[in-house]
Formats: sequence, structure tokens, C-alpha cells
Amino acid sequence: MTFVKTNLHAPGAFFEAEAAGLAWLAEPHELGGARIVRVEAVSRHSIELEQLVSGRPTPDAAADFGRALAVTHRTGADAFGSPPAGWNGPNFIGSRPMECRPDPSWGRFYAQQRVRPYLDIALAVGSIEGPDAADAMSVCELLESGAADDGEPARRIHGDLWNGNVVWTNDGVVLIDPAAHGGHRETDLAMLDLFGVAYLDVVLESYDDEFALGGGWRERVAMHQLHPLAVHAAGHGPSYGRALGEAARKTLDLF
Repeated sequence: MTFVKTNLHAPGAFFEAEAAGLAWLAEPHELGGARIVRVEAVSRHSIELEQLVSGRPTPDAAADFGRALAVTHRTGADAFGSPPAGWNGPNFIGSRPMECRPDPSWGRFYAQQRVRPYLDIALAVGSIEGPDAADAMSVCELLESGAADDGEPARRIHGDLWNGNVVWTNDGVVLIDPAAHGGHRETDLAMLDLFGVAYLDVVLESYDDEFALGGGWRERVAMHQLHPLAVHAAGHGPSYGRALGEAARKTLDLF
């Protein structure tokens, strides 16, 4: 059985981009990486995927997922901002365009391609203003300076790893709907934390056992949540603008 997503008004190469991201993320599965939903067919207006049957989250499945995600991340990427290998078309997060321009600096990439584009939209629609807007702009300038670059190389990340894209089945976790690119591995983990995932503490513990995280990573969670908060502030109202401002202040306090 398969599941077909169809959108006759989808932007050009929208579903092809999804298929490219899924294929790229699926490559490390043979090495123990995360399981990715299988693509059966893709066209201009649709994508056909394997049908997943939902199951109940368990601690054992969460531990397996944490280890598998660590293996996927360890596989790496060419650069921060690099698109899925072999893909030269547009990229998206949800329905919004997402830049993918390789950059050796994580902070510059993150500010210019993951925070500012959506912050600009949020400013234009009035979802963020006043001190929240000022602090969000300040944190972008800080990131662009390279102050947050920590020597961690670019990793192969899902890029939209919120709870809704983590499907629990009787055979373990399967990931869907990526915004795959070369990024910082802590960004995937921060998004799991932001929107909540079952047994998060187990996922993080097993991840850290498999691929140890850098010291102070818990204090950096807000910094890695700037991107999803900016995306949501652009389309889901002032509550996310306020959350973005708070995350910006927590990030500024790190430095």
C-alpha cells in the first residue's frame, strides 16, 4: 500500500525536492542511520510514499531512534547550507522557499539563510516588533560575526524535525517531510525539543552515547530554535514572534 500527497498548486519542483531530501537522508540507513519513508514515485504535482502504520511510542524505540539519528548526522554534508547531494533545484521548509547556498561558516549560514529570510517576513506582517524584533536582528548580527562557530563540521540533518515528522510505527521511528541540508546537528535536536517528541530524554541520552555532543549543548538549544521560531513567526502570528524574541535574548546571553 502507498500514500499519495497531491497539490496541483505546488511550486515548481516542490515534490521533487522532497524526494531528493528523502533519498539523501536514507543513504546512511544501511550503516545504522535513521529509517526514512520510502519514495515510490514523484511527479510535478504529487509524491507517492510507502504507507506507514502508526504504532505506540516506546522507550526502546526512542533509544533506537536516538542512536540512528546520530549515525545519520555523523555521515556529514559538504558544507553548511549544502542541498541534498545531486539536487540543484529549489528547496523548501513546509511550503516556504528555503535557501541552500554552501557556506563554511555555520553562524553566517544560519543567520542569513535560516533566520533572516523568515524574520523579514515576520517583520513585514507585524508578527514581531519592538524589543523582540531588535533582539532578533542583534542575534543575526552576532551569528554573522562567527561568534557561534564552534568547529563542528556540517552534518546531514533533517532540517524540519518536529514531532509531526517523527512517525512511530511498530517497527520503530520513520522520518518524513524533511527540509534536508547540511547544518549543525544540534538544530535537529533543538527542534525535537521545541515541539515535543515522546521520550525526548531517552532519545537524547542514546544519541549522546552514540555520538557525544559538545559541552554546553543544552544552553545552546534556544539558539538552534531560532530558525523554526522565525519560520512560524512568519506565518503563525505574534505568539511566535514573542517566542523568537525570547530565544534571541537567551542566545545573546551566551556571549
